[in-house]
Amino acid sequence: MAQVLRQLKPVTHPDLLVGTSTFDDAGVFRIAPDLALVQTVDFFPPLVDDPYDFGRIAAANALSDIYAMGGTPLTALNIVGFPDQELDHGVLVEILRGGADVCAQADCVVVGGHSVRDAEVKFGLAVTGRVHPNRILTNAGARPGDRLILTKPLGSGVLTSAAKSGKIPAEALAEAICAMTTLNRAASETAVRIGANACTDVTGFGLVGHAFEMADGSNASIVIRAGNVPLLARTLDMARLGVLTRAAKSTREYLGDRLTVASGIEDALVGVLLDAQTSGGLLLSVLAENADRIISELRSAGAIWAVEIGEVVPVRQQRIYIEP
Repeated sequence: MAQVLRQLKPVTHPDLLVGTSTFDDAGVFRIAPDLALVQTVDFFPPLVDDPYDFGRIAAANALSDIYAMGGTPLTALNIVGFPDQELDHGVLVEILRGGADVCAQADCVVVGGHSVRDAEVKFGLAVTGRVHPNRILTNAGARPGDRLILTKPLGSGVLTSAAKSGKIPAEALAEAICAMTTLNRAASETAVRIGANACTDVTGFGLVGHAFEMADGSNASIVIRAGNVPLLARTLDMARLGVLTRAAKSTREYLGDRLTVASGIEDALVGVLLDAQTSGGLLLSVLAENADRIISELRSAGAIWAVEIGEVVPVRQQRIYIEP
């Protein structure tokens, strides 16, 4: 998509506070001196067999873009593709119920939506939120010396792919489903309250890909400490068997020589760091002196997986360095 957007004329407007130039998580448009709208849309095919869980995951994933900008979700519109002549309508009811339940947890009102007949089930949300124009979190504010904090473990792409191919039983996804359906609300509110210099959520571009966008937008480089990155159980075992999404390969190809991997780091682990995530955690760039406090408060607020995984350094020859 980045290659496509570069061929289009950039959209500019005096009230467009965040557009597509830094590939941020959502757009932000000012409507008053003290109020801006945060807007995003995200939908995809099922990752899990249970329709209710799928709805919950898709909703949490879409809401995450609002949280990544430091915003508060207000309203959501359902986006549905459904093969209504092949599947019972009860399946769609469960998908929508799952999405609605997660939106209710976020105090976000589902105001309607749109559906089309499709050969494949798809579901997601278009979400509108609000944020103060002076308190927007973007992916372009990281500063050398900052510490990087990740609020959820990696592995959702690997594990859901493993379940689809029969390499692990469906019940082995319980931890992954818990992580994917956990809202980034507490993490976002903590980051805004204490102060983060930059923020993004970790989704389809993987940890390394989204860290690259942060580094590039901030004109800095980022060091990821591979051994510090939290992983869901069995993720590394499955990656060693070659279970990765296409994103692991495509992101590495896209980054090319802008990524340096230190010797001695297992290829399977590098693949996980590059692999696509669904409803992943927030990646926060925070002042070094605030890192321990933010981690403590994140965990107290419910972001139980929060951990420091690296640092921001002055711009070097490459943007991203993966080190032990």
